Amino acid sequence: MDIKYLYALYLRTNGISTDTRKITAGSVFFALKGANFNGNKFAEEALRKGAEYAVIDEKEFYIDSRTILVDDVLKTLQLLANYHRKQLDIPFIGLTGSNGKTTTKELMKAVLSTEYKVHATEGNLNNHIGVPLTLLSLKEDTQIAVIEMGANKPGDIRELCEIAEPTHGIITNIGKAHLGGFGGLEGVIKTKTELYEFLRETSGHAFVNGEDELLMQRSRGISRTTYCTQDFCDVWAKNISSDLFLEIEYQNRKIHTKLVGDYNFQNALAAICVGKYFNVSDSQIQQALEQYIPDNNRSQIIKTTRNTLIMDAYNANPTSMEKAILNISKAQNVLLILGDMKELGKWTKEAHQKIVDLVKTIEGADAVLVGENFSHTQNHNFLTFLTAKDALKHFENHPVKGRTILLKGSRSMQLETLSEVF
Repeated sequence: MDIKYLYALYLRTNGISTDTRKITAGSVFFALKGANFNGNKFAEEALRKGAEYAVIDEKEFYIDSRTILVDDVLKTLQLLANYHRKQLDIPFIGLTGSNGKTTTKELMKAVLSTEYKVHATEGNLNNHIGVPLTLLSLKEDTQIAVIEMGANKPGDIRELCEIAEPTHGIITNIGKAHLGGFGGLEGVIKTKTELYEFLRETSGHAFVNGEDELLMQRSRGISRTTYCTQDFCDVWAKNISSDLFLEIEYQNRKIHTKLVGDYNFQNALAAICVGKYFNVSDSQIQQALEQYIPDNNRSQIIKTTRNTLIMDAYNANPTSMEKAILNISKAQNVLLILGDMKELGKWTKEAHQKIVDLVKTIEGADAVLVGENFSHTQNHNFLTFLTAKDALKHFENHPVKGRTILLKGSRSMQLETLSEVF
C-alpha cells in the first residue's frame, strides 16, 4: 500500500477510528490487534456503522473496495501518522519521564495556549498506538504540538521518536517506574534518554532540569535550556509553599497554584521554562499556572462535607508514592489510603515494604493498605484489604470525618471508587 495514496484517502475522510463501539461516520477504521482481540473481525461492522474505509491485514476479511489490505495494520497506522507529521513544519515537543509526564504536559499546554494554538496528547494516549492517533488528530492550523511518550520496555521511546520526530524534548525525571519491564533502574535510564539520543542526532533542543545531575550528564552535546531553583540555570524559580498547595516565586511574582504537593514544583517549573523559550510573557505564565486545575485523579483536591480528599489514584510507583506521602505529612489529621504499585517485577516486595516503613515514621498519620502486595508487608498494625471493594465496605460501616485523605495507588487498584464514602 502506497502511504501517499492512503494519506490522500485520509484527508478526504473524517479522521481515524479503531473501535467499532465509537465509530465516527466517514472515518477510516484501522483493524488493530491485541492480546485478546482481532480488529480484522470487526471490519465489516465498522463499514456497516458508517466508516468510509477499513484497513485490514488478513485477506479473509476483505469485503470490497472499501477494505484496504496491508501487510501490518499497526505499522501502516504509524507510517500514516509520521507522514502527516512531516506535513507540519512546527515545533514538536516530545515529553517523557518516570513521574509527572501528564501533569507537565497539561501545564505546558496551559502556558503555551496563552500565545499559540497548541495540540497536546489527550489523556494518556502515549504509546505505540496512542502517539500515532495523537499525530493524526493534529489540524493544519496547529502551531505547537506536545507529544507525551510512555515506555514499558527498552526501545519504546526510540520507536515513538521515529514516529513523532520531536524537534524539542523534555524528560521530567527518571525514577523507579515499570522496573519489571526494564530489568532495573539502568534500563529505565537508557530507555528514557533515548529521547535525548534522538534530539542529539537531529540537532534538536532539550529542556533540562539543571539540578538533576543524571539528566545534565546525559544531555551533554545537545542544544538545551536549563531550569532549576538557582540563578545558574537559564530559567529559575523558588518553591515557597507553606501548606498543601504549591506556591512559586518567579521573577518577583508569587504564583499561587491549585496544585498539591512539592513534587509538582518541578512540573510547573518545566512549564515555565518551555513558556519562556517560546516567548510567553511572565504575566501569561502566571495566569496559566494559577488557573490550571488538575483533574482525572492526578493530585486532584476534592472537598466534601466531611473530609478533604487528595485524589492521586491514576498511577503510582515507589518514587511518586514516597513524595506524595511526605508532602501530605504537613497536614493535620492525615489518613493515607495506599494501593498496590504495579509492574515492579522482582522489586515488588522490597518496594512495598519500604513504603510501609516510611509510613510508620509519619507522626500522627493513620494508614489503610489496599492490595495483595501490601498484604504481604510486615511489622505494622495498619488496616489491610485485598481490594478497594473490601475497603469500601469497611468505610461504609466506619465513616471518617475531619480528615485529610490521600488516595494513592496504581490505576488498576481503583481507589477512586472509595471517594463516594468520604
